[in-house]
Amino acid sequence: MARITELTDTDSAEIAAEFVRARTRAGSPVMGMVMTTVIVVDEDASVAAMEAAKQASHEHPARVLGVILGSLRGPSQVHAQVGIGDGWSGETAVIRLSGEVVRHPESVVLPLLLPDSPVVVWWPRDHPDRPAEDPIGRLGQRRITDAAFVTRGKTKALREQCAAYAEGNTDLAWTRITPWRAMLAAALDQQPLKVTDVVIRAERISPSADLLMAWLNDRLKAPARRLVSGGPGITEVTMNTREGPISITRADGKLATFSSPGQPDRPVALRRRQVPELLAEELRRLDEDDVYAATARRLVKLTADGETHAAQGRRRS
Repeated sequence: MARITELTDTDSAEIAAEFVRARTRAGSPVMGMVMTTVIVVDEDASVAAMEAAKQASHEHPARVLGVILGSLRGPSQVHAQVGIGDGWSGETAVIRLSGEVVRHPESVVLPLLLPDSPVVVWWPRDHPDRPAEDPIGRLGQRRITDAAFVTRGKTKALREQCAAYAEGNTDLAWTRITPWRAMLAAALDQQPLKVTDVVIRAERISPSADLLMAWLNDRLKAPARRLVSGGPGITEVTMNTREGPISITRADGKLATFSSPGQPDRPVALRRRQVPELLAEELRRLDEDDVYAATARRLVKLTADGETHAAQGRRRS
């Protein structure tokens, strides 16, 4: 059973003391928390974000700090809701900041981090242009953004994140394509054919499709291009070879058809995953993701090359 304590006009010391009191009331003075997860989110998206973190906490017990940055107007104020239980495997605090303290949220968050354990910072919706240089982002060993859920400019947001890549950064647009990458890699393990070019079909705006294109281009050293489909998400990837195409086609976001030269078509499960599952996957990895780093660099290069070719075309015309 959950017990939530409301703290009005409070500070970090009082929030930390309430964590201790909550554990004592629950009869669990020591809890097996493995990390601190800091969620920087607006008020509108806070409930969904905390629910996603709750589900992920079943696999990764953590102290979860939801930080809601309010208006800069008025005096500095910190309000918090602190508790344990209600399906959480750890402790939670939803912390609302307003006034001048909004400019320095790290001053509230830093004293609340679990000692000697990793810190993950997650922006479920809009995020800073350079997460590693953000005041709260600097506290994290891992920084998770989600270009697919920014309120505007999803494609631009992803490209800016790739250009600003720093060790520890990742984006859930990348996590979404883990099953696609595993399936495509397995296909080439089974039939190690030389890929001549790649075609990806996806919704017009799909950060995941952009990353998949960059990953395939980087790994296969073959031209890769995107075509627009009606979705949902990525609907088809075709790797062309001299022996014939290797393709995965998914029209409904749930079940895909795998085709390869000389083999009968077969159905494969390839459902679109929800945010809690994506977040749980990312929390399993606290070291550097070298493959994502290389993919981010390749997407930046592809974008720059595309812009250069477009500019040259305009000059010729």
